[in-house]
Amino acid sequence: MEIAQNLFTTRRGSLLVGAAAAVLAGLILIVYLHSYRNSVNSSAAPATVLVAKNLIQKGTPGNIIGTSDQFQVASVPKGQLQIGALTDPSALAGRVAVTDIFPGQQLTANYFAYATPGTLQTKLTGSDRAIAISIDAQHGMVGQISAGDHIDIFMGFVLQGAGGAQPIIKLLMADVLVLKAPLAGGTGLITLRAPEQRAGQLAYAADNGHLWFVLRPASGAKTVNPGIINAQTLLSAKPVH
Repeated sequence: MEIAQNLFTTRRGSLLVGAAAAVLAGLILIVYLHSYRNSVNSSAAPATVLVAKNLIQKGTPGNIIGTSDQFQVASVPKGQLQIGALTDPSALAGRVAVTDIFPGQQLTANYFAYATPGTLQTKLTGSDRAIAISIDAQHGMVGQISAGDHIDIFMGFVLQGAGGAQPIIKLLMADVLVLKAPLAGGTGLITLRAPEQRAGQLAYAADNGHLWFVLRPASGAKTVNPGIINAQTLLSAKPVH
C-alpha cells in the first residue's frame, strides 16, 4: 500500500512538472510570435533613403551631388535599407565618391570618403575648370585677394597696326571665383575657376599679355563692361563720380 502511494505521488509530481513545462513552452512561443510580429511590422515600415538618379562617377564631390540634382529621396521598407544608408542630404557635405554609383543604388557611407579640406574637386562641376596663373603682386593684388573671393579680370595687349603699336585694356571675365591665392608679400600662382572655353582664353591672355585682377564686393556686386580702353577712349571718357 505504501509503495503504491509513493508511485502515485511520484507520478503526480511528474505530471505537474510536465504541465508546468508545457505552460512555459507556450509562454515562450507567445513571446516569440509577438516579437517576430513586431520585427516583421518594423521591417515593413517605410523609411527614406537617398538614391542615385543617374551615374555618379568616382571622385564626384558630395556637395556637387547635392546641388546638381543627381539623387532623389526614395521611400523603401525599413528592412531593405542597406547598412550605412544615407537618409539626409546634409550627410553628403565634405565627402567624395570613392566608387561609381549606378542609377537606383542607395547612397551609403561606404561609397564615400571625407575629402581633404580645400580639395579643388569639391569646387568644380560640369564645364567648370581650375586653372593656375602666375601673377605678380601688383597685377594680382597679392595679399589682398584670398580663396573664396570673386574678381574681375582685365587683359592688356599691345596691338600692332598700320598706325603703329597701340596698347589696349579690355574686361576679359567678370565674377571669377578664386580657388587658391598666393600669400602676402610675394608672387606666385593663383588658381581660378572658369568655364572650359574661358580657361583657354585666360591661358592665352596670360602668355601673350598682362592680366589685372580687380576685387569685387562680397555682396551686391554689379558688372559694368567698359568696353575697349585705349588712349582715345580714355581721353574722351566723361568723369565718373
